[in-house]
Amino acid sequence: MSDRFPPGFLWGAATSAYQIEGATAEDGRTPSIWDTFSHTPGRTADGDTGDIAVDHYHRMREDVALMAELGLTSYRFSVSWSRVQPTGRGPAVQLGLDFYRRLVDELLDHNIVPALTLYHWDLPQELEDAGGWPARDTAYRFAEYAALVGTALGDRVERWITLNEPWCSAFLGYGSGVHAPGRTDPAASLRAAHHLNLAHGEATSALRAAMPARNQIAVSLNSAVVRPCSQDPADLAAVRRIDDLANGVFHGPMLHGAYPKHLFADTASVTDWSFVHDGDLRAIHQPLDALGLNYYTTSLVSAADPDRPGSRADGHGASAHSPWPGAASVAFHQPPGEQTAMGWAIDPSGLYDLLLRYTKEAPGLPLLVTENGAACDDKPGPDGSVHDPDRIRYLRDHLATVRRAMEAGADVRGYYLWSLMDNFEWSYGYGKRFGAVYVDYETLTRTPKSSAHWYAELARTGALPEG
Repeated sequence: MSDRFPPGFLWGAATSAYQIEGATAEDGRTPSIWDTFSHTPGRTADGDTGDIAVDHYHRMREDVALMAELGLTSYRFSVSWSRVQPTGRGPAVQLGLDFYRRLVDELLDHNIVPALTLYHWDLPQELEDAGGWPARDTAYRFAEYAALVGTALGDRVERWITLNEPWCSAFLGYGSGVHAPGRTDPAASLRAAHHLNLAHGEATSALRAAMPARNQIAVSLNSAVVRPCSQDPADLAAVRRIDDLANGVFHGPMLHGAYPKHLFADTASVTDWSFVHDGDLRAIHQPLDALGLNYYTTSLVSAADPDRPGSRADGHGASAHSPWPGAASVAFHQPPGEQTAMGWAIDPSGLYDLLLRYTKEAPGLPLLVTENGAACDDKPGPDGSVHDPDRIRYLRDHLATVRRAMEAGADVRGYYLWSLMDNFEWSYGYGKRFGAVYVDYETLTRTPKSSAHWYAELARTGALPEG
């Protein structure tokens, strides 16, 4: 197998608005659900918030220059909905759009391809107050927002992503409550999932109407690789149930125009799904130009022992409430082997399985790895440099797996490292570092880690350097 990637393969890094921008009350921006959540005592580690984050809003040009220095050929960022359309309704705030116009211009000036994500979990608080994602109207508000951004930036941005990880928005936000808005209602989480699907479809249609035909539209799913503890039929049934809740609930409607055949029966004790209206699946099932896949680890499940419920080792944060509606019969186990600082098992083979699965699930649809990376316990040395050999090994092993999947027929067009720089890691606050660039949170000084220099060499040559 060659360790060389084809010419034109996109070498990117990814971030999201609330995790890096700061400036949460500037130029007309109003609170999102993550502002509210992070300012609620007990919701985030050490009470950390994204009020300043890494101040990208004021340091954008410095950060783009750093991307260019590292040889990135693409940058995936998200737009803050409440910066562009503060109430989730009405006209755009031009000062908010101007920031993204400047960012896009700066990227293009450095020959870096912008990849714009419309939604990375930061719903305007006013829309949450009106019902949030469990409310059908939110899907239509999202389509209006998509049209505003598409009209403003569609002449210069050709790569668009509607939603990032809608599973997290629905099931961590409204099921287990470990993400904003922190609700713990299983029925609401399933309504949210459907309305996120509808939002994706309506936004895709709105973007097609607002932008040049050359622009490409995708979605980024954190599709799970679910493995059984044994080949016992009960364990295999547990895999199927979780696969439907983790994957099929989104890729079914988006890629095939239908929900998984067992999903409604599996969750009948939670909801009757009457919120699915005639025409919804047709609206959701829009042609896509690419599919983004975010991958970090695998899931290991079995049938639950009703007499010994045990802990839920699904890697999605501690909560007394499950993000898996209708799945009390399933137990999650910690996969064996080495772990990242998040406690996530390191298993590159899962990425191979994921890429090959979606090669079959959506034949002919190009794939992008829109997130992959590792949290490590990074610390500067005496000379100020930051060496992170564990991250380099993680990246090399996963990228070798991407190349192997391509040899096996997966049409992978690009890879986005998560993340460009250390940032606000949601409910974990600033305690987990995923960045290729180290950020001193006191001074906000940026220092490329060893992994950043390793990745720059890969971007320059297209061939995997030694670890």
